[in-house]
Amino acid sequence: MSININSKLDSQNKFWDVMLEGELDVSTCDKLKEHLHKLTDEEVIDIKMDLTNLDYIDSTGLGVMIGVLKKLKINEKDIYIINPKTNVKKIFTITGLDKIFKVEG
Repeated sequence: MSININSKLDSQNKFWDVMLEGELDVSTCDKLKEHLHKLTDEEVIDIKMDLTNLDYIDSTGLGVMIGVLKKLKINEKDIYIINPKTNVKKIFTITGLDKIFKVEG
């Protein structure tokens, strides 16, 4: 299982644009955690996380996102979940995290 993470700063609109591809689980969550913490250490702004190409997420992946969201909320910032596949969106819905994250698409 693997994950590819690409990110860029949208300085005009003030958010991190993060694209995930592959599977986010116990074997890949540390890579995402490290990446997101590096971004938020650089600049604390909203994160738009494009999950168009994310095939799978488990509870450890959700845990990483929640941890980063807590860090952002201190500064009144959010994580926007963009275009999750049906199975990924279902996980957010089942866990109630669709009410904590801003899920779009």
